[in-house]
Amino acid sequence: MDKSGSGCGSKKGKTDKGRSLIDLVFSWSFGDALNKNLYKGQVKKIPETFNSSSEYLHSFVAPLIEETHADLLSGMTRVSEAPSRQLDSVTRDSRYKPPKDLIYKIVLKRDSKKNDLATYHPQSGDLVTLTDVRPKCTSDLNRSKMSYLLAYVQAVKEDPDELFIRSSKPIMIEEDMQRKENISQQKPTLFFVFLANMTTNIRIWKALHPDPKGGNLKMINKVIQMNGADEEDCPMCLTEKKSGTVLPFNSNELNDSQEAAIISCINTRACHHQNTVKLICGPPGTGKTKTVGLLLYALLRMKCGTITCAPTNIAVVEVASRLMSLVKGTLEYDTHGFGDIVLFGNGERMKIDDHEDLLDVFLDYRVEILDKCFSPYCGWRTSLVSMIDLLEDPERQYSQYLANRVLENQKTEEGNCDENLKDKDSTNHKLEGEKCDVNLKDKKSKNLWRKVINETLKQKETKNKHVASEKENHLKPDEKQGTHGAFLGKKNAQEAEAETCKEDPITLQEFIKKRFCLFNERLKFCLVNLYTHLPTHLISLDLVKTMMIALNLLGSLESLLNRPKSDEGLKIALNDTETESEIGHFAKLRVARKHCLQRLKSLPLSFPVPEFREKIIIKNFCLDNACLLFCTASSSFKLNPKRTVPLELLVIDEAAQLRECESTIPFQLPGLRHAVLIGDEHQLPAMTQSKISGKAAFARSLFERLVLIGQKKQLLNVQYRMHPAISSFPNEEFYDGKILDAPNVKDRSHEKHFLHGSMYGTYSFINVTCGKEQFDHLHSRKNMVEVAVVCKLVANLFKEFTGTKQKVCIGVISPYKAQVQAIQEKLENKYSECADSGFTVSVRSVDGFQGGEEDVIIISTVRCNINGSIGFLSNDQRANVALTRARHCLWILGNEATFIKSGSVWKKLVTDARSRGCFYNADEDKHLAQAITTALFELKQFDSLMSMDSPLFKEARWRVCLSKDFKKSVASIKNPELLKQILNLLEKLSSGWRQTREQKNHRKNKHIAVGGSSGVLEVYPVNGFLNLLWSVDVIEENSHFIQILTVWDILPSLDIQNVAKNLEPVFGKYTINKMSRCKCKCLEGNLVVPMRWPMKDCLMQSVGREDDIMSRSFASLSLADKSSVSHANSKVRSRGKRRAKAIGLQSKS
Repeated sequence: MDKSGSGCGSKKGKTDKGRSLIDLVFSWSFGDALNKNLYKGQVKKIPETFNSSSEYLHSFVAPLIEETHADLLSGMTRVSEAPSRQLDSVTRDSRYKPPKDLIYKIVLKRDSKKNDLATYHPQSGDLVTLTDVRPKCTSDLNRSKMSYLLAYVQAVKEDPDELFIRSSKPIMIEEDMQRKENISQQKPTLFFVFLANMTTNIRIWKALHPDPKGGNLKMINKVIQMNGADEEDCPMCLTEKKSGTVLPFNSNELNDSQEAAIISCINTRACHHQNTVKLICGPPGTGKTKTVGLLLYALLRMKCGTITCAPTNIAVVEVASRLMSLVKGTLEYDTHGFGDIVLFGNGERMKIDDHEDLLDVFLDYRVEILDKCFSPYCGWRTSLVSMIDLLEDPERQYSQYLANRVLENQKTEEGNCDENLKDKDSTNHKLEGEKCDVNLKDKKSKNLWRKVINETLKQKETKNKHVASEKENHLKPDEKQGTHGAFLGKKNAQEAEAETCKEDPITLQEFIKKRFCLFNERLKFCLVNLYTHLPTHLISLDLVKTMMIALNLLGSLESLLNRPKSDEGLKIALNDTETESEIGHFAKLRVARKHCLQRLKSLPLSFPVPEFREKIIIKNFCLDNACLLFCTASSSFKLNPKRTVPLELLVIDEAAQLRECESTIPFQLPGLRHAVLIGDEHQLPAMTQSKISGKAAFARSLFERLVLIGQKKQLLNVQYRMHPAISSFPNEEFYDGKILDAPNVKDRSHEKHFLHGSMYGTYSFINVTCGKEQFDHLHSRKNMVEVAVVCKLVANLFKEFTGTKQKVCIGVISPYKAQVQAIQEKLENKYSECADSGFTVSVRSVDGFQGGEEDVIIISTVRCNINGSIGFLSNDQRANVALTRARHCLWILGNEATFIKSGSVWKKLVTDARSRGCFYNADEDKHLAQAITTALFELKQFDSLMSMDSPLFKEARWRVCLSKDFKKSVASIKNPELLKQILNLLEKLSSGWRQTREQKNHRKNKHIAVGGSSGVLEVYPVNGFLNLLWSVDVIEENSHFIQILTVWDILPSLDIQNVAKNLEPVFGKYTINKMSRCKCKCLEGNLVVPMRWPMKDCLMQSVGREDDIMSRSFASLSLADKSSVSHANSKVRSRGKRRAKAIGLQSKS
């Protein structure tokens, strides 16, 4: 089967240029989908230079197909973990046209047991599979009853459980579901299982196949023409005499490199003679985000149509937040000007609810607000006209209210309330309070006024529900929303009206106050939100000031109305005619009313906006009229090609993380003339699912490719984050020493010590020698010894924090997901409740920490092997990211021997740390040594535990040998506390500690009374149940006889005598001299130290060849690899019920 890279996957090897990527995916059989090498050999490496736009765009097609295939394969192999839903119904849509347009409407079954947050809600662009069983393995996707079937989610209705899909083939089970439902039989079960989301890939696909007649390829052609030669400034711009660029902010906040980068971009924007692509390199801590924010602020002040993109929603939110922090303090009036800024995208992925500062510019929020402001039922025009009518003739309004009550009561008595409700429906689009002569016989007008009155009566009740309602609609419960009661729905108003008719009518004073309060809240809501959310070219600053004067006058009038007064006095005060009896606040009320009316009548009833009948019209209006747009590169596909405000400039933040094929989406936006790419090619690029695509440079960014061909870039060369001791190595290794340390990081106050000891200074490499690599179920590596060291470091930091209360933010970084998970599980959220008090711990992968920084960074490198193999840890970009996250302290955990053999950047790092005096062994700290020892015991890694560099015997005076029986016994122990007790006892014995005479007499020969063993074999209690059996032995080494410790076993007291008898033949073969030397003791204070005897001065007499063999066995064991071996002379048969055991020894020096 030919899956041609040039033809993009057709079985015949050819595919039309515009063929849908979805059709291609549907064409893959089950076997094709599982074949990871389907396109191997057909995906060519993307070149660095190109001859034409068609060659450029086409070079990404085959890698994109391969990446899409890898996404599908990944989803299929992990299908048992995939989110899924059961289908309730499947029906053919009216657009169903075989063989390709197999469109179905499906309804998902609701699961009342599941939390809504845990429920899978399909989204447009999801690629799913339909199965008749909930899949537990990949083979469940292709069963005999229901073969392999894919579907693409085309649209999701307002009800998230109702959606339209396009299927790869007819859903045969659909007929059974309908038929059996009709005859009351059990419907067949069908599951809807998520595999991947294709939205971004489909947008890239379309960008790679532009319309040859209508596409904008100017910027694409510019990219192709860039060949690495230094870009010259526009000669025409140079000939034009221009004064120096004046920045709209205080440039003292910038260093020279930041200021030069911003001025260069602004000057480029002014050029209309040629297209330009600028590169700005922002190494870690150099103020890249600040520079981008100030650049965008300058462009906003210049009213330059600019779209700012980033690879991820999080990156978009970060740069938008920076811009908003600059804008908020500089606007001439409150939030007037926010309407020129729009942030759009997936609010859930952006976590927009956690960014209150961005809600005023977030598109979905803005659409909801403007929908209310321009509502024909209760929006700006209606509210303004209603308020004017009320203030001009309140008595007429009150008379209409009373007349309406009379008519309504009559209708109710006649039993025609239902007919009244039908009549009221016809008033939906009638402007409330409109200036017109209201005829009480007009049923529409009458019902409309009743609605206003009843909305007022319901206002107090709805205030209690205000906050909850605002949350549901993603609206902030502040002054911009006003009182939610002012926007009551029609149904609630009608219900309230029916209740009101049964009550006594309210007085004139109550009527005026209630209606005034209602209209005032609506006006305040509309007024603040109109100047916030409308673009500045539609609502001037002078108009905003006039609106606010009117609002202040309304506030004064409201306070005067709230004072107690008679209905008669109120009538006089609200009349235009002055009277001699008018005194005090009645006079003030009349004047306030007059001034307020004048201001209200000077305000416009409408604004030059389209008729907002649907929210999609509002959305397009906001996008088309914004000056600054923020979104992901993929989401820029949504922009209307015919914008009101043309886009001139494209800014891509984190450009080195954006795949070049994805950058073709915003690069084709109509009207675009210039692009600014801000990034750092020395940090992590984008990720690829497919190794084949990865080798083809599919993850490479446009930024990186332009740097590779020698394109000039502007370097931000001052870093403000890291202490110089931390920045030193990455600066020299990755940036050729071109980065300067800012004064703030060189200041003594930036040097902080969170733990005592030189090991915990600003920069340290901590050598962990006893680690061991393991794999989790997903084949990701972890090193539990390093996990133990990390947790001990965090615990020590927390202990210090509780004493000093010095705030500290800790970041733990590892390149492997399994290690991240293991550390998180070990920490068990112990410190999550301390975040408010100033102690935080964040554990993430290197990729997850890109862009982040903390006070203290602990890096767990994981790798520990004799080959020097470190896998993708050798990637310089990954190393750079990990090494540049710390502000005050960076502690790197790793294995020196592995890194030295790796020949990678980590070898250079270890060498550098040694030369700078920043290299330490983990077991130099007794707390870390204890943590390592405990971890090794828990992992049953006795070989590592007994090795020469084990922290257990770091201070040992005695060499220790462990028998196989001892290792087996310890391996069966699950109690961590018991393991610690055994470790402590072994450590004490190896250091020379022995029981006192009193302790020995208390237990002497209590369980041992067998021949010669009673003089050599020792029994020390571990706890009340278990005991450690050990003895002193003598081995030959380097022409000396040397005393060592042999640990035989750990077992209950009842078994000691049997083991002692089993060892009797071993000790029975010792010569008298050897037994004597085993019993010799040399004291240094209270400690017993091992003795040595030169062989030439005192030859031991042998009682047989067997003893010589045994001595040589011990000697060779201690001099060789120290591995556990069994000797024939050490094998003994147990007596009684105990089985035979092979006694093997391991030596420790």
